[in-house]
Amino acid sequence: MKKLVIFDLDGTLINTIADLATSTNYALKLNHFPIHEIEEYKFFVGNGINKLFERALPVDSRNAENIALIRQAFLKYYDEHITDMSRPYPGIQELLKRLQANNIKIAVASNKYQEGTQKIIKESFPDITFDAIHGQREGVKTKPNPSIIYNILNETSISAHDALYCGDSAVDAETAKNAEVTGCSVLWGFRPKSEMEPFNPDYYATEAEQIYTIATREN
Repeated sequence: MKKLVIFDLDGTLINTIADLATSTNYALKLNHFPIHEIEEYKFFVGNGINKLFERALPVDSRNAENIALIRQAFLKYYDEHITDMSRPYPGIQELLKRLQANNIKIAVASNKYQEGTQKIIKESFPDITFDAIHGQREGVKTKPNPSIIYNILNETSISAHDALYCGDSAVDAETAKNAEVTGCSVLWGFRPKSEMEPFNPDYYATEAEQIYTIATREN
């Protein structure tokens, strides 16, 4: 049985795509750039917000100055609207409570900036206490670099062998491989299964309760 389950945030615990898209479109429009359909944002997210803005900008406008402009407008708007449309996926609340009831620690490893990660977790799961919440922070490389996983393992005093990492993208599948933890790719998120397949995840899950079954299997 695993002692710790680490979750990606966007596309894994919570469907955040509408708020991310609306906030980015707000920032783009404010700075006179074209906007995008919500579905397009599923392929823009996953590598931190600066990469999101780079992908959302026109190819000939992808420079540090424009990314900084979009970031400034985005952060102010997103902070006020972070859970307008964002909701946990079906079964997630129950899964988290069930894991904790079985003395399995839970944590978040996200490429979303730290303040946003903490705020959306607090607002979306007010009755659940996570053992670690790690978003994108200065000095820590983003996923798929395994540093964020190592930091969580250190904070919770859990070995890689006893940890399960769950995420919805190739970035997450690669992160699990790089950190040498058991990986589970969830199929209800933003990216298709074909994106994760090259990394040969240990498990796939089509619904939240399957993660509990995986976590409680004998090692």
